[in-house]
Amino acid sequence: MRVLDWGGVALQVRRVVPVFPPLFSEGTALLRTVTPVLVKGPPRRDEQGCRLRSQRWLLPGEPEWEAYFVRNVKRKAETLGLDAGVELESVTRVGPKRSFAVGAGAKVGAGVDVELSGPPQTLQALWSWGLGVATSAGFGAVAV
Repeated sequence: MRVLDWGGVALQVRRVVPVFPPLFSEGTALLRTVTPVLVKGPPRRDEQGCRLRSQRWLLPGEPEWEAYFVRNVKRKAETLGLDAGVELESVTRVGPKRSFAVGAGAKVGAGVDVELSGPPQTLQALWSWGLGVATSAGFGAVAV
């Protein structure tokens, strides 16, 4: 396509240059996001412990974020039919909270640097796909 409608803005495509992921041949990756990251957390509950409809969002650095982040990357690997043996080795940086416009509203997230270990092909897929939720809306984009 020569013209893309990007949220009401006409973008003219003149050239496409593929950017291939690093090899990650050692089975480790240090990934830095250039857009905010967040993950879905456990559901909210009322005083009686009954599940409420609203979803809980977790930002990097919040309690339970690491566990739900690992769930997210493993689910992505499984979705692609790849080895889900990915582990979070460390979180080396958490950026400031930022608002990011999506659809009719905004979500809040924070940039993050994470060190992951796992199968090289899975790390390549995560590098390409992005980290956390709402990657199709621009969240969790990994720096090239």
